[in-house]
Amino acid sequence: MTVVESTQLPISHAPCVVVMGVSGTGKTTTARLLARRLAVPFADADDLHPRANIDKMASGLPLDDSDREPWLAAVADWLRARAAEGTGGVMACSALKRRYRDLLRTGAPGAYFLLLTADREELLARITGRTGHFMPAALLDSQLATLEPLQPGEQGVALHGSRNAQHAVEVVMRSLREHAARHRPDR
Repeated sequence: MTVVESTQLPISHAPCVVVMGVSGTGKTTTARLLARRLAVPFADADDLHPRANIDKMASGLPLDDSDREPWLAAVADWLRARAAEGTGGVMACSALKRRYRDLLRTGAPGAYFLLLTADREELLARITGRTGHFMPAALLDSQLATLEPLQPGEQGVALHGSRNAQHAVEVVMRSLREHAARHRPDR
């Protein structure tokens, strides 16, 4: 397990958490469970993609940065609204590059990131075994090549996604509690 800390997580409000990683890591399942556990709103960034992005990916073409920009701005807006309301929220979003995560942090500066990872073979099996999703298995290698792990200064934790989603939720909850305890106002 890799934990990357910063002091940016706002502890006076419910947290904004982004469950991130390549396709097939279990982002949506884990994010839904975490949102229920935190009693905060949930959203899936896939639902914020413009139709053109969905069509492009469904045809087997990877998105480029110009495709991602308006989509990431919409994700940042959702996070901004949850932070402003003080409700916090959990977003399932690939957030593959540091600069994409930096853009998301413009919406919620203290955002916490849970990076889920898994072996390529396991990811491929999961992607090919699911139905009703626009992301084809042909784009997995492109996503794996694009993925930048969490870096110093990014609040979050990286976990191997072969464990069950409940395990990931427990690790995040523990990490959030530990961070809040270290950064109490009376310290």
